[in-house]
Amino acid sequence: MAKLVTADVIAGLKEMTILEINELVEAIEEEFGVTAAAPVAVVAGGDVAASDDEPKEVNVVITDIGQSKIQVIKAVNEITGAGLKGAKEIVEAAPEGVVKENVPTEEAEEIKAKLVEAGASVEFK
Repeated sequence: MAKLVTADVIAGLKEMTILEINELVEAIEEEFGVTAAAPVAVVAGGDVAASDDEPKEVNVVITDIGQSKIQVIKAVNEITGAGLKGAKEIVEAAPEGVVKENVPTEEAEEIKAKLVEAGASVEFK
C-alpha cells in the first residue's frame, strides 16, 4: 500500500460527512490509545490555577443562578444525578449551593463549564 500524504488525507476528509469523520476520530483514538479532546484552559484570574500549592480537590458551588434557572437545574441534574427535585434544591441554595464536593480540579473545571454554559456563576471552595 502506498504511503498517504497529507493532501490526500485532507481531500478524503472533505468528501466525508461529520458522522463519518466522528467515527474515524473514534477509531483512531481506540487504535492508538489517544484522545482528540482539547485540553481545558485555565482562564487568567480563574479560581483554580495549576500550581503545587493549590488543592487537588475542590467543592463546586453555585454562587448565582443567573437568568435561566431551569437550564441550571437541568445541568445540575445531569451532573449529580440527584433528580429534578434534588437539583432544584441545590440550585435554590445559591449562593452556597454545593453541586459536588471533593472533586478533582479537572472534573471541577468541566462541571463549571457546563454550569456557566447553562447561565450560572460558579466558584470553587
